[in-house]
Amino acid sequence: MKRITTEDPESHSPDLAAANIAELASLFPDAVAEGKVDFDALRELLGDALDSGDEKYGLSWHGKRRARRLALTPSTGTLRPCPEESVEWDSTQNLMIEGDNLEVLKLLQRSYTNKVKLIYIDPPYNTGKDFVYRDNYKDGIKNYLQITGQLDDNGDRVCSNTDASGRFHTNWLNMIYPRLKVARTLLRPDGVCFISIDENESARLRLICDEIFGEENFVCEFIWKKKSGGGGDVGSVVIDHETILCYGKTEEPGIKNDPFAQVTTTYNKSDVDGRRYSLDRLDKQSLGYQKSLDFPIEGPDGKTYIVEHKDPDHKIARWRWGKDTVQKRYDELVFKWPYVYTKNYEKKNGAKPRSLLVDERFGRTRTGKTDLKALFGVDVMDFPKPVKLMSHLLNLAAKGGDLVMDFFAGSCPLGQAVLERTDEAEENPIRFILVQLQEPVISNSQNGRNARELGCANVADIGKERLQRTIAKASAGATSGFRVFKLDSSNIRAWEPDKNDLAQSLIDYVEHIKPDRSEDDLFYELLLKLGYDLCAPVERREIAGKRVNAVAGGALVTCLAESIRASEVDELTLGIVAWRDEMDETEDLAVIFRDSAFEDDVAKANVTEILRQYGIKDVRSL
Repeated sequence: MKRITTEDPESHSPDLAAANIAELASLFPDAVAEGKVDFDALRELLGDALDSGDEKYGLSWHGKRRARRLALTPSTGTLRPCPEESVEWDSTQNLMIEGDNLEVLKLLQRSYTNKVKLIYIDPPYNTGKDFVYRDNYKDGIKNYLQITGQLDDNGDRVCSNTDASGRFHTNWLNMIYPRLKVARTLLRPDGVCFISIDENESARLRLICDEIFGEENFVCEFIWKKKSGGGGDVGSVVIDHETILCYGKTEEPGIKNDPFAQVTTTYNKSDVDGRRYSLDRLDKQSLGYQKSLDFPIEGPDGKTYIVEHKDPDHKIARWRWGKDTVQKRYDELVFKWPYVYTKNYEKKNGAKPRSLLVDERFGRTRTGKTDLKALFGVDVMDFPKPVKLMSHLLNLAAKGGDLVMDFFAGSCPLGQAVLERTDEAEENPIRFILVQLQEPVISNSQNGRNARELGCANVADIGKERLQRTIAKASAGATSGFRVFKLDSSNIRAWEPDKNDLAQSLIDYVEHIKPDRSEDDLFYELLLKLGYDLCAPVERREIAGKRVNAVAGGALVTCLAESIRASEVDELTLGIVAWRDEMDETEDLAVIFRDSAFEDDVAKANVTEILRQYGIKDVRSL
């Protein structure tokens, strides 16, 4: 029976650097030997495509190399379940996770890589005020526990990122870069990432995203009108907008039509089947002249149609279609001398989205405050994004069954938008993953005092309370709810011997599970580290007085009881085999026990031998 220790891959998040090397080896096996990259060989294989000069196009700053390494460093933490803070734990498919989003994103890698359709984030803007996210390269979990006051009172809780520090932009870039780097791996191939930002960092964020997502995967820069008035503004110009950068993971992002877009085209003609259309001239003067797109077209009336050049000596007009397209789609052309037209059919599901989000239907900052006040009765947070804006982004890039994510969730407006959409009775609702640091509310502000009076000591509490109140307002029978998980150190205790008393250290390490951890803590860490969805269906049975869990139809079975006596081995193992046969799960079944639970080595050996006799070969212990 193999024991899972802190040295095993299952005890930490995926090693992204090792995965990159493996992918490189599959492309260039000559450049990788014994897990190491031979850069001289790689240079030869890449030839002229390798840029080895000192001057390169892109954005560079102090700490970028460290930020890149930070993204690749595995996390040793875990996510502990909190059913008592959740709503509809057993049925929901939604997640609310409290913790440092960089560590959480790393921990979600095995379970959610290539599964998220839409990511929206509203990261902290670089205003020179308090800046909570301050990463520690050596130990991200310890850093998180210090920041949130869970470890001691000596850790860095909040730092100021003022422009007087000399690294005003650098600190912010070091924060956002590794998070976007890891988040990209979670996106589906047709996934889309939306990032809200103001003018302080929009230029640098654009360059970072070009590097991480690829310049070719830039979709657009939405301009959201955040306010109508200009009260309280300083400076020479009133800034009444924010930018929402949009990138895809590939060159084919899943952007849909805006179902509520106002269509100004007049569709005044109809086909025999009733489909309405307007006519659009095939020749254009604004696309740039190309000789290959300037050719005669023979019409069904026997006439020859040519591109109209008002000045034959300075040709600027051309067809929109090439010769091959004209030949293939000839039946779609309409000839009305002297012009050729194409049919522009009416779209039944709206129109292409516009980059200017200036209408009231997209909400304003004041709308975001109104959304929260409608639920809480008082103001509890500054500058929340409006639910209308979140709903618009969902309409553009998500549909029923899709998974969406916000890892700077704040007060969780995206979660409210998803839950209210669920309330519209979608048969297969959108799912969400929300991640928020337990950032303390500002106690000396009126909003902070209001939040504390309602029992919300930190921003994550505000988000959870918002989701709970949204669900309470939903119609009866709507599928909703959310599971709460909290970032913590691993349930598996690392080997940290006391040099002055090695004998006692060995005795203590016999039980390598931390004493304050429950069976559920161990179970969900296994799901996370083995790559199962944290909302995967789980069936439970009591066998030989022990709780046994079966996940994903029986692909994984766990028994994490604290004690298994030798006299209970036969009943327990044969009960697991019988359950396996009921589930018809005969291949690749893994069974995991708690290592310290066995009464002795004989009991452990008997469990392994009996299960193997019945064809269950993958037997491990935690």
